Amino acid sequence: MTAQPIRSDEAAYGREAPPPTGLLDVLSVSAMVVDAEGRIVFWTPQAEELFGYTAGEALGKYAARLFIHPEHLQSVVRLFTEVLETGRSWAGAFPIRRKDGSSRLMEFRNMRLQDDVGEVYALGIAADHELLQRVETDLALCERLISQSPIGLALLDPDLRYLLVNPALERIDGVPAEDHVGRRLRETLPLPDVDTIESALRQVLTTGTPLLDQYHVGRPRTDPDHEHAWSLSFYRLEDPGGRVLGAAASVVDVTERHRVAAEADRARRRLALIAEASTRVGTTLEVEQTARELAEVAVPQLADVVAVDVLDSALACRRARRPDDGPELFRALALKAAHPTVALRAADPPGDVAAHQGDQLVTLCVHTGRPVLVSHVGDQDLPRIARDAEAGSLLARAGVHSYLAVPLIAHGEVLGALDLKRTRNPLPFDEDDVLLAGELAGRAAVAIDNARWFESVRNTSLTLQRSLLPEHPPRHLGLDLASRYQPAQATSEVGGDWYDVIPLADDKTALVVGDVMGNGIDAAATMGRLRTATCAYADLDLEPGAVLQHLDKITCDLEHYIVTCLYAVYDPRTGECRMANAGHMPPALAGPGSPATLLELPSGAPLGVGGVPFETTTTTLASGDLLVLYTDGLVETRQHPIDDRLDVLLGFLDEPHRPLEEICDLLLYGLRHPDDHDDVALLVARAL
Repeated sequence: MTAQPIRSDEAAYGREAPPPTGLLDVLSVSAMVVDAEGRIVFWTPQAEELFGYTAGEALGKYAARLFIHPEHLQSVVRLFTEVLETGRSWAGAFPIRRKDGSSRLMEFRNMRLQDDVGEVYALGIAADHELLQRVETDLALCERLISQSPIGLALLDPDLRYLLVNPALERIDGVPAEDHVGRRLRETLPLPDVDTIESALRQVLTTGTPLLDQYHVGRPRTDPDHEHAWSLSFYRLEDPGGRVLGAAASVVDVTERHRVAAEADRARRRLALIAEASTRVGTTLEVEQTARELAEVAVPQLADVVAVDVLDSALACRRARRPDDGPELFRALALKAAHPTVALRAADPPGDVAAHQGDQLVTLCVHTGRPVLVSHVGDQDLPRIARDAEAGSLLARAGVHSYLAVPLIAHGEVLGALDLKRTRNPLPFDEDDVLLAGELAGRAAVAIDNARWFESVRNTSLTLQRSLLPEHPPRHLGLDLASRYQPAQATSEVGGDWYDVIPLADDKTALVVGDVMGNGIDAAATMGRLRTATCAYADLDLEPGAVLQHLDKITCDLEHYIVTCLYAVYDPRTGECRMANAGHMPPALAGPGSPATLLELPSGAPLGVGGVPFETTTTTLASGDLLVLYTDGLVETRQHPIDDRLDVLLGFLDEPHRPLEEICDLLLYGLRHPDDHDDVALLVARAL
């Protein structure tokens, strides 16, 4: 039976050839069928392209004579006969002759066919040998690149299910390659934002726009205790015809770069925190304020809960005893949390004094003078961190998982401890945190040390100052008296301001207000000496100017101190008030029905200048008149002109009939500011 030639070119079916869609199309693999006599009975369009003959030119022709070189003819006939007789296939490469007379090396695959009536044929499949070798080389290279690449590579289908992964991706996500196939990204990628990744991949599949170098951080199954970072890139895969095959993903492990960048960022933040502490901690000479500033700086950059506790003996400026293993008495100075937490209830409230046993970690910290670090707090650690069992339960409820105590050391003396806890911050304290906390604690300790010694000196000066002032001015014939002394605030030391009321013969009364320029214990002691001398000269019944003359001589011998003073003597029988001024603020006079005024007295030179005379001026006080003597701390400020402040003072005296105690409070609270840097002595007298 002779087979009829069949045309298989696409033009015979009236449509254009489709674009190449697969590897066979890329290779342009051709096929032909030869009958038992060696004539061509089937011929594909690819064969026409490969050999140069159309179907009409090839069908029915003897294949060997059409494109086999004469020198190969005998070998080809023998192979053809062997295939038909034995049914064994043959594969190999040999040159063929194209229609245009050129030669081309072809890769052949030959096999026997048999139809339903028993006729045998030979099927020949051919492809250009050079093209096939190039494709094979590319495939081999691609396979080796994929398998040996340190970059994780994956192919996914349009439903984002794995088709293939390379060994590098196996190592990255800890899942064997065969277990990837058919699974989705979210089932293998150890990333918390996998929803975002899948959404981005679908966008890549839809638009064809690649998505490159997407930074993601997670904890792989192979190393769940540490963060790793990867750079992900996605692009769409298409066949030569443009059909979407799926997507390719590349995963590059950039953990080292991430850690270096994270460490650099931590270093920057540590330096920024230290710089911030240098400007925010120790702004005042107040121990409590300095401790609060330290706690505020440490939260939340360093810890979630911060406490500053100082040894009670250090606050009292008592000599530190030799450390032992016994309990210690701490005064809580500051407590701060980054968020609402029950851990605050586990700490001592600021101001409270509590004993901590020798085996507690904060006590161990101050005894050894070294940091105490518990990176991972367990149930066995809480009893040594908390003050009691109830506090330990509160810390457990708060989620305290890491603890650090750092000593506050200044000039070799341990003052207390900086107590740090982490609850929401997932990272445990490490050695870098110990160094940072030590730097903050060291800076704060110096400020606390300065503040405690300042407060000690200030309290001593204030005690001396108050002991040298009359407690309550006694009632004197013809006068109603009230007085106040207010020390400077914590940012400055106690000064040498004073007032005095001295009873004299014949029912007279001496009224004195003075100000020793300077501050501290020396100024207070100088004030005491001058007050004693004033009382002695007052008993001599001298004119006010003469009293100041004697005080000037004494002041000249007091190590160059300069003192302002106003000395007045009131005689209730005549209503006269005789005054002398040594560089002091002018007194104010207010009476019923008349505006308050400043008495115009010769100002004179301050005491201590030496050799300057002092004039005595006489003023008459009517019944109900108010005389106000004060030091400059009442009216002087750094922001306002003195004349404006004196006008304000006079404005507060517009109702001189008020009780004297009320007038004193009105002047102090109306004119003084909490941050004023000078102390005040105030003496108010009303003529009766």
